[in-house]
Amino acid sequence: MKKINLAITGCMGRMGQQIIKSAKSDKNFKIVTLTESRIINKKISGIKPSLNTEQAFKKANLIIDFTVPKCTFEVLKIAAKLKKKVVIGTTGFSKKQENLIKKYSRKIPILRAGNMSLGINLLMYLTEITSKSLGNNFSSKVFEIHHKHKKDHPSGTALMLGKGIAIGRNKDFYKLIGKKYLNKKSFPYGKKINFNSLRKGEVVGEHEVTFSSGKEVITLNHQAFDRTLYSEGAFTAAKWLMNKKPGLYSMRDVLNFK
Repeated sequence: MKKINLAITGCMGRMGQQIIKSAKSDKNFKIVTLTESRIINKKISGIKPSLNTEQAFKKANLIIDFTVPKCTFEVLKIAAKLKKKVVIGTTGFSKKQENLIKKYSRKIPILRAGNMSLGINLLMYLTEITSKSLGNNFSSKVFEIHHKHKKDHPSGTALMLGKGIAIGRNKDFYKLIGKKYLNKKSFPYGKKINFNSLRKGEVVGEHEVTFSSGKEVITLNHQAFDRTLYSEGAFTAAKWLMNKKPGLYSMRDVLNFK
């Protein structure tokens, strides 16, 4: 297989650094571009980082983006013009921004996932099945823990799991979003889906979906211990995306969950 010329955005961020590290040991990829939102006056892995420009992305076959929504749309605008494929691991998009990503996917292949982990995507699948099976007689809530450096809450994965609950109920997720708590020891069920986010230490990621009828409780959970889960998942997604036509894809497509 010919090496994929890879561009990595947000190269100074936690995930950017992890993707660079993982790419060095993956023979399918060659890093040709690193970008950041500010000028960086030093080389990283032999490459001087640049800003998000057409010139920066010209040599790349594919861009991996784990940044913030504002940066992601800078990248998508350029990628659409240059016809570059994009894997998006950025989280925190609004409904309007999600619709904008769909518009870009008419021009280029885009794979977007709130979490690139195999386990989390299986958890999402199980959440949908459980929600559908239990119906409206059960209330549900989502709990997540991440490292103290993570700024957004709930996490993109927590919202993804909430969407799984909504899909199972055949309801509009945005109409089911309940209260969003931060660093609470406990939090209640509600008529809608409540979320609680805990930020502490260097926790890579823990997610838990709970269903309760008042008489019994069903819990689905996942714990991540190594950040390479996400970079390896992103590379799996990138290789899969290389042969795809324009469209919006997810890890569910990659893993062939029906």
